[in-house]
Amino acid sequence: MSARVMLKVVAILGALVGLPAYAECPKLLDHKVPRLQDGTQQSLCQYQGKVILVVNTASFCGFTKQYEALEAVYDKYKDRGLVVVGFPSNDFGDQEPGSEKEIAEFCRLTYGIKFPMMGKTDIAAPKTSAFYKDLIRQTGESPKWNFHKYLIDRTGAKVMSYDSKTVPDGPIMISQIERWLTDK
Repeated sequence: MSARVMLKVVAILGALVGLPAYAECPKLLDHKVPRLQDGTQQSLCQYQGKVILVVNTASFCGFTKQYEALEAVYDKYKDRGLVVVGFPSNDFGDQEPGSEKEIAEFCRLTYGIKFPMMGKTDIAAPKTSAFYKDLIRQTGESPKWNFHKYLIDRTGAKVMSYDSKTVPDGPIMISQIERWLTDK
């Protein structure tokens, strides 16, 4: 059963028992990607209704220390509706050469990462993943390096792009995250 059909079934059943209805999965999130830890396909529709911070990561980059800030931001705001989703990529400077198991262990042991991490992903052309193609199309900006960030609002309609130098816990990102978390 597709994510869209599943969401419609859930909405109908929820309406029958008096639960609030959820909108159809935004087109931007209508993608399945493998989970880093075990390769299980994950629908990005599971994050609909949340503010989503998408980041392409690498274990051996000068910006790798941003993992710490990403985890802190996730921990601080997850109960208010933020999710951070990491997409490891070896596209920039071959700075993510390890296997998915090695990446998962590095993230867990070095930075205590608890936010969702997806499987190794092609970010740069010509093999850009479908999800990243949609992010690029919506913002007009493609990642130039590791730790490029996209912030998606709760509706999946608005997306902002931030380069690698923009820190996740800095005032630029935090003010936008807080603004979108208050939007219902």
